[in-house]
Amino acid sequence: MQYRRLGKTGLDVSALGFGCMRLPTLGAPEKIDEKEATKLLHRAIEAGVNYIDTAWFYHAASQGQAGASEPFVGRALSGTWRDRVQLATKLPQQILKVREEMDGFLEQQLERLATDHIDLYLIHGLNGKAWDRMRDLGVREFLEKAKHRGLIGHLGFSFHGEKDDFTRIVDEYSGWEFCQIQYNYLDTENQAGRAGLCYAAGKGLGVVVMEPLQGGRLATGLPPQMKAVFEGRPEAWSPAEWALRFVWNEPGVSLLLSGMCAASQLEENLRVAESALPGSLGDEYRTVYEAAGEAMKKLRKADCTACRYCQPCPFGVQIPECLAALNASSIWNTNNHWVTGYTPIKGRPELCTQCGACEELCPQSLPIRALLKETAEVFSQKG
Repeated sequence: MQYRRLGKTGLDVSALGFGCMRLPTLGAPEKIDEKEATKLLHRAIEAGVNYIDTAWFYHAASQGQAGASEPFVGRALSGTWRDRVQLATKLPQQILKVREEMDGFLEQQLERLATDHIDLYLIHGLNGKAWDRMRDLGVREFLEKAKHRGLIGHLGFSFHGEKDDFTRIVDEYSGWEFCQIQYNYLDTENQAGRAGLCYAAGKGLGVVVMEPLQGGRLATGLPPQMKAVFEGRPEAWSPAEWALRFVWNEPGVSLLLSGMCAASQLEENLRVAESALPGSLGDEYRTVYEAAGEAMKKLRKADCTACRYCQPCPFGVQIPECLAALNASSIWNTNNHWVTGYTPIKGRPELCTQCGACEELCPQSLPIRALLKETAEVFSQKG
C-alpha cells in the first residue's frame, strides 16, 4: 500500500481510504449487509488501508436521519481492528441549531462508534453560508475544547460550495489540519476544484478526495462516447482505473475515498493504489482526460457555467442547479434530482413563469426558458 502524509496532522495515511457511505445492503439503505461489509472492511485493513470514513447521515432510511453506518463501523472495528486505523466521522452541522447540540452529537457519535476518541473529526458539508452559521455558533471553540479533552484528534471539514467560499473557510480558522473535497477528472472546476485543492495543500492542509468516481458513474456508467476515448489507449485500464489514477496523480492529494460495495471493486482499487504515484502521468495523459471531458460536454443539453448571473430568480427557480440536473439526465440517463448527491433542488423548474429575466442576464445567451421547460418535462416523465 502507498502511504502519504495527511498535511498538518502528521499522520501517514493509506492513499486509498475506505468510505462507508455505499456499503453493501439488503434491499434498503439502512439495512447494511453486515457480513459482507465486515469482510470488505477487514480485507481492506489487512491490505494496508488505515483510513476509515463515515458520517452521522450515511446509510439513513431518509434524508436528515441518523444512519446505520456509524454503528456498523463501531461493531466492525471491535477488538484490535480499531487500533489499526485512523477513524474519521463528521459533525452533522445541517441539523444543528444551538451550540450545546455539538457536544451532544459528539457524545452520541462516540457511543455509536464504540470508541473513546475519534481520530479525525470534520464539520460535514460546509458551504459559505453554513460555515458562517457554525462559526457564529462557536464551532471553533467546540472543536478546540473537544480536542483538548482528547475526544477528537485532528480537525477538518468537508466541502460542497463555491470556490471563493472554500478559500475563505480555509483562511478563517487556523485550527484546520485537513479538508475533504469532491474532485475527479470531470470536476476540476466545480466546487473547490483543482485551484482549491492546490490552495489547501499550499497552506499545509491534508486533502482528502471524495467522489473520485462520481458515485460510480465514472466506473460503470460511462456513455459510449467517453468509453471509446479510454478503449483506444494501449494501457488496457478500466474506466475506474483511469479515474483513480487521475486523482492519485495530484501531489496535493493525501488520499481518496472509495465507497466499495463489492470485493471486485476493493481488489481493483488496492491494485491501482500500489502504482498510481504522484506525478506519474505525463502530458499525453492530460490530453486523454481532456478528450473524455470534451466527449461528455457534447452530450450536455445546457452549456451552463454556473456563473449565477441569472440568480436570484424572482420566482425561486434554482436555474444553474436545474440545468445541471438536465445535463446529468442527458449524460448519465438518470433522473437525478440531486446535483452533488448532497444538495437537493428546492427551486424546481415547474416554478418558472417564462418571464425571461434570466435570459437577459445570461452571459452565455442560453435559451433558459426552453431549457427549464425541457427539464420539467424530463423529470415529470422519469418520476
